[in-house]
Amino acid sequence: MQSVLVLDFGSQYTQLIARRVRELGIYSEILPYNASPESIREHNPRAIILSGGPTSVYDESAILPDKGIFSLGIPILGICYGLQAIAKHFGGEVASSAKHEFGRAKILVNHDGEHESPLFRNIPDSDVWMSHGDKVVRLPEGFRVTASSDNSEMCAFESFGSKGALKIYALQFHPEVQHTLYGKQLLSNFLIDIAGIKPDWSSKSFIDHQIAEIARKAGEEKVICGISGGVDSTVAAVMVGKAIGKQLHCVFVDNGLLRKNEATKVMSFLSTLGLRVSLVDASDLFLKRLKGVASPEKKRKIIGRTFIQIFEEQMKGEKFLVQGTLYPDVIESVSVKGPSETIKSHHNVGGLPKRMKLKLIEPLRELFKDEVRAVGRELGIAEDILMRHPFPGPGLAVRVLGSITKERLDILRDADEIFIEELKSSGLYSQVWQAFAVLLPVQSVGVMGDKRTYENVLALRAVESTDGMTADWAPLPHEFLARVSNRIINEVRGINRVAYDISSKPPATIEWE
Repeated sequence: MQSVLVLDFGSQYTQLIARRVRELGIYSEILPYNASPESIREHNPRAIILSGGPTSVYDESAILPDKGIFSLGIPILGICYGLQAIAKHFGGEVASSAKHEFGRAKILVNHDGEHESPLFRNIPDSDVWMSHGDKVVRLPEGFRVTASSDNSEMCAFESFGSKGALKIYALQFHPEVQHTLYGKQLLSNFLIDIAGIKPDWSSKSFIDHQIAEIARKAGEEKVICGISGGVDSTVAAVMVGKAIGKQLHCVFVDNGLLRKNEATKVMSFLSTLGLRVSLVDASDLFLKRLKGVASPEKKRKIIGRTFIQIFEEQMKGEKFLVQGTLYPDVIESVSVKGPSETIKSHHNVGGLPKRMKLKLIEPLRELFKDEVRAVGRELGIAEDILMRHPFPGPGLAVRVLGSITKERLDILRDADEIFIEELKSSGLYSQVWQAFAVLLPVQSVGVMGDKRTYENVLALRAVESTDGMTADWAPLPHEFLARVSNRIINEVRGINRVAYDISSKPPATIEWE
């Protein structure tokens, strides 16, 4: 399978580059910005893309790619910071721009008949998406300008002449962002026409590759899988099951942090998938360890370590642990690729203990949620399972803000069930990416039956998204929200006020903790 490597310099759009490449039917992986030529050769890519980044190439602490990558003979495309890194490496000059360029801009393409750029073939002057405060002020020798904008006279350039054999191309703007009108065509021109990559990646090819890799990695060893009933762990378990069959033992842990009647529902539908699943009730242990803990980071780490302890106690000679880790979990938890910021430790990534008896198998680690669902469909998993809203690994521990008690969990469970029930009955459940209730560590004054109350405040959250990396709050109908609020206040004892969260990601995250 032919592939593309994206070197991550810390851009917020790096994962979007990988997504756009896959949408062209080409497999992509993300490596750190300083990946060595040797490690790149091991991946045997047909092309390399240098991402954007938040720093400046002229700073003393500038992060730059290994110089050896430019001698690999592999076509390279630099985007934003990637363009500036290319300019610096080949002797050009980058400086702070007097006028910054953020948002939409119009580029003028240099359509020179004799020397027309293959990158801009069939692409007219058009709107693009810019996000930079620096620009190239002197072009490196052996390169020519292929496009310009009002603020960036050299917003695209490429190697030519004696350096033309290097096949190095650079864009100051972001072709991976939807606002760049011909961005997908630009990427197609680079990957398919210039790099000569055959688009052969699909959900089926991904599954075939992963099944072979899982079987190779596991060998004859037994494998244990932590399964939650959510989309990610279910798809991961089914895929691993196809690779190693009866060597797989799934464990569903009731940690006391699940939704109402969740354990019964999950065990019921897991039984239809042909998986061997054991139920472990560890709710008392989790709640005991979480008693008095209010910090969300501490909650996640306690939960992650406790899960691993239970899995290790359930081991019957297994050497590997399967997890349904996705790419958004990874990039929010730890800066594994480039110098991106840690947002929060996901229990299955940053919350894991440093020393584990089990080695990890994470077949979905480089995928986004919509890609996981497509893989699940290819595996024959029922649509009602695949379209379940995401549920955090730490469960309701990160939806009961502040200290956790069984009483507060039960209040939240009852309220959340009403919200989801109303979404489904109103036909709105499938229209939002994720919806849930959050119990706040706040009490407010109310009046019920002519008596003063001082009860809990509940927040409702519903968002629209495609991959969980960004999200907008869902504009649910006022009549619907009024009905849900009325039901919760009347049916759930301990709540006298309901609020609706209208924050987007960023600046907020989808979950509150």
